[in-house]
Amino acid sequence: MNNSVAHRVSLVIPVYCGEKTLPILIEDIAPLTVKQSTPGGIDYVVCEVILVHDCGPDQSDIVLEALGAQYSFVRPVWLSRNYGQHAATMAGMASATGDWVVTIDEDGQQDPADIGSMLDSAVSRSLQLVYAQPINPPPHGWLRNTLSRTAKSIANKLLGSSQVGKFNSFRLVDGEIARTLAAYCGNGVYLDVGLFWITGRIGHCPVRLRNELDRPSGYSYIKLFAHFWNLILTTGTRPLRLITLMGFSSLIFAIAISGYALYGKFFCNFPVQGWTLVCNNPAPGWTSLLIVVSFFSGVTLTSLGVIAEYLAVTMGIVMGKPLYVVGTKPTRPERRQ
Repeated sequence: MNNSVAHRVSLVIPVYCGEKTLPILIEDIAPLTVKQSTPGGIDYVVCEVILVHDCGPDQSDIVLEALGAQYSFVRPVWLSRNYGQHAATMAGMASATGDWVVTIDEDGQQDPADIGSMLDSAVSRSLQLVYAQPINPPPHGWLRNTLSRTAKSIANKLLGSSQVGKFNSFRLVDGEIARTLAAYCGNGVYLDVGLFWITGRIGHCPVRLRNELDRPSGYSYIKLFAHFWNLILTTGTRPLRLITLMGFSSLIFAIAISGYALYGKFFCNFPVQGWTLVCNNPAPGWTSLLIVVSFFSGVTLTSLGVIAEYLAVTMGIVMGKPLYVVGTKPTRPERRQ
């Protein structure tokens, strides 16, 4: 009999529209709550499953109560209102007690059985953070998958790390790091960016995604863009540096336009080295003036807009806007009669 101490794993699942999928997912997780070994021979056990209710429009609250009563390892966490997936995930991290914290979606696309392989990667390579790396494309359609790859590629450039850019909502994090991040991370900070700030050893584990269960996606393209924009703003000050590059580029463009205007002014209709340069449509200057004004107005407004977005994030942090608020009673969505 193997008497070695098992690694305790806390499983955090943010819940928005999990009324139909959660019971099936919990059934998949239940066998992992008994001590067992990873493919590499490491003992582990899922000691708790934290279901964070993010106040979705369905009857997930009723399902959470039923699951909490049926399974001793299920712990519901009730948010006071809808805060979003990343805030809900950090609320679960703050409540986790395991040696490791695993975050997973509610839609059943990610297989809990892969936790063992991810733990092998973390322990054998002394990693603090392990992302699941899908070996098959997500079942979202080519457009959404393409946009997702593009967004993560931009994140690579902004963060200056090809490792973090391959992030995924299925992740295994050292328990101390997860709880530390949840304790101090402020409003508006993208979860994976926050993890990048405090982790130095990051790895990836190949997994195969499953088909989603009967659950509509909670993210429209507008919400996904807002999610991406939040990622851009919290990566650091590189977008602000882009404004400086835009300023230099606009200066070069202005010099080029000025040179073209002066060339036309002094050389059109004048003999040059034995031949005459003739302007087909000599203009009084309104076209070039319109171009210059429009260009510099666009650059100025874009720059002010980016700066304003940064100020909005800063004000949210300075004013103490909470990332989430946890209640002791189940939060009920408005029921339509």
